[in-house]
Amino acid sequence: MSYPDFGFPEYLRSILAIAIFFLIFLLFTPIILFLLLISFGKASNFVVERIAPIMVRPVMWVSGISFDVKMHADQLTSPAVFIINHSSTLDVLTLLALGLPKIRFVAKWEFQYNPIFLILGRLTGQIFIKRKKTDKAIQTLKKTHRRIKRDQLSVMMAPEGSRKHPGIIGPFKKGPFRMAMDLDYPIVPIYFEGNRDLSKGGTMITKSGQVTAHIHEAIDTTDWTLDNLEEKMKEVRNKYLEWENVEDDDVRSIS
Repeated sequence: MSYPDFGFPEYLRSILAIAIFFLIFLLFTPIILFLLLISFGKASNFVVERIAPIMVRPVMWVSGISFDVKMHADQLTSPAVFIINHSSTLDVLTLLALGLPKIRFVAKWEFQYNPIFLILGRLTGQIFIKRKKTDKAIQTLKKTHRRIKRDQLSVMMAPEGSRKHPGIIGPFKKGPFRMAMDLDYPIVPIYFEGNRDLSKGGTMITKSGQVTAHIHEAIDTTDWTLDNLEEKMKEVRNKYLEWENVEDDDVRSIS
């Protein structure tokens, strides 16, 4: 597939892509609401797995971004707690483009300030947490355990918590790992290659190029305990450092 250049500077092409993103959401919102209403909410998985990837692909096309998925496992493990490296605004697009089965996203509370995200997020059962209030975030996650387990849903989380963190791979928070232990779920690491290079930090300006989602082997958590949790988290984070080809000392020195 060829990707358009338009002869525009990067920032103009990015503005066009952002406008298309919100236009598509406006157009699809009534369709999604109709599907959810007539199905009494049962269409949530169909929306996340089938419709969401369709919605973001045109935005990537306009941005000149080629998206690919590479499996490094014999099959996709599900249900599971999926984790990603989070350092770019592009992560939102690539997460939706994956179309993972029966997935629910743990997102920051502020996403709900956008009325479209609020309506669609709540109706499809996404999980919004207040990241700066750790106790409330943990309470919110615990309240969702019963629904997640009952419906055999998977959860997507970013162990770094935010894309604004020191270095390439930031310190990992315990939330995703505690959730995997509580649910008795494996952890499936997904490594986004190219997101940070095409769109650094909090900017919405993107370059054209290649983005690849590497889905790795599931990590069994049955022998994880509170006593060895820190060690297990370090092992998982070291995998991301290896995939980034950096040492831990190098990460701290890169801004």
